[in-house]
Amino acid sequence: MKFHAEAMTLGTAAREASPALMRAGGGLKNAVLASICTRLKKQVKSIMAANKKDLVAGKKAGLSSAMLDRLKIDNARLDKMVQGVQQVMALPDPIGNVLDGWTRPNGLRLSRVRVPLGVVLIIFESRPNVTIDAAALCLKSGNAAILRGGKEAIHTNLALGKVISEALAECGLPKDTVQVVKTTDRALVPELLKLNRYIDVVVPRGGKGLVQVIMDHSTIPMIKHLDGICHVYVDRAADLTMAQTIAVNAKAQRPGVCNAMETLLVHESVAKEFLPAVVKALKAAKVEVRGDETVRAVCKGKGVKPASAEDWGTEYLDLVLSIGVVKSIDQAISHINTYGSHHTDAIITRDVEAADRFKREIDSSSVMVNASTRFSDGFEYGLGAEIGISTDKIHARGPVGLEGLTTYKWIVEGEGQIRS
Repeated sequence: MKFHAEAMTLGTAAREASPALMRAGGGLKNAVLASICTRLKKQVKSIMAANKKDLVAGKKAGLSSAMLDRLKIDNARLDKMVQGVQQVMALPDPIGNVLDGWTRPNGLRLSRVRVPLGVVLIIFESRPNVTIDAAALCLKSGNAAILRGGKEAIHTNLALGKVISEALAECGLPKDTVQVVKTTDRALVPELLKLNRYIDVVVPRGGKGLVQVIMDHSTIPMIKHLDGICHVYVDRAADLTMAQTIAVNAKAQRPGVCNAMETLLVHESVAKEFLPAVVKALKAAKVEVRGDETVRAVCKGKGVKPASAEDWGTEYLDLVLSIGVVKSIDQAISHINTYGSHHTDAIITRDVEAADRFKREIDSSSVMVNASTRFSDGFEYGLGAEIGISTDKIHARGPVGLEGLTTYKWIVEGEGQIRS
């Protein structure tokens, strides 16, 4: 009963705050975002101190290096948070936009107008930057938000929540427009997921376990992805220097995120030339390499471990990579569509026809040509930030920014027409 009551308090408060935000114009919403940016810069010491508490606790709890990296906030990441909010400020206010319209023969004027979803629940793990990204996007798109972060980031999230609350108060919007949940007990989450009367959509941001639990319990529509099993395919017509640079970046630049490469596929015609060099570069970046029989034969003596059948469907979120050799682009496409998670997949090639086939036949939310998979996020797409990545095909797909947090309604205007 305790957590049911707390969930109801959060849900009803968000629903009651929602109309004020729906009425707010773009100028007021941008004023809140500007205040958030100012306060992030002014309160950097207190935010860093809170983050240090979480990092110390995380190390004691045995969090992996990748998880600790997700949790960490440094000056560069704080600056990037500010930049993300500023990009959201610079984007046009989507609310009230007329998507299309026409007049019927009877004189009725119809239009489809973009509106907020209403109340958004975001449940996330580790990365406290989600608190700011989610708040900025929900505010700009006119949605009240309930933000439930993981217990490993509770001190940082509450410090960031204080920034948001102060900005809302300064600009005259209800404090419950954005609520950062203080309770770390997981028993609250199932109660929140029952509140389909108050919450319009839930967005899980975290590992497969978190997303699966929410899928199993939620009565609320979701925007989600389950895995980030991303591929880079090095075609027979690839620029191999480019391919090596992209492969190392896609795997090692930040391995603990959903758009990091987990499997590298190489066309057999370039395997002997490409594999020794790329494995050496990956090893230098401290990546554990697992390969099929062909990879291990080509890279004999280079410490490549055997890849198991399970490796092809594994999201490592760490400095581990599986590599396979394929006989054709057909086999590469088949492998990706079989083992991938429809998140982000890339081809490295100078062959326009091969690139066109890959773009057309890979069933993923983002398809890259001659670029790292690491670019598939809202900030890099110019969305300012993202509420998450969606691998669903209904409503929103890929990085979900402002547009993905809106829907539309029909406006029908007449002059007394009645239906006969």
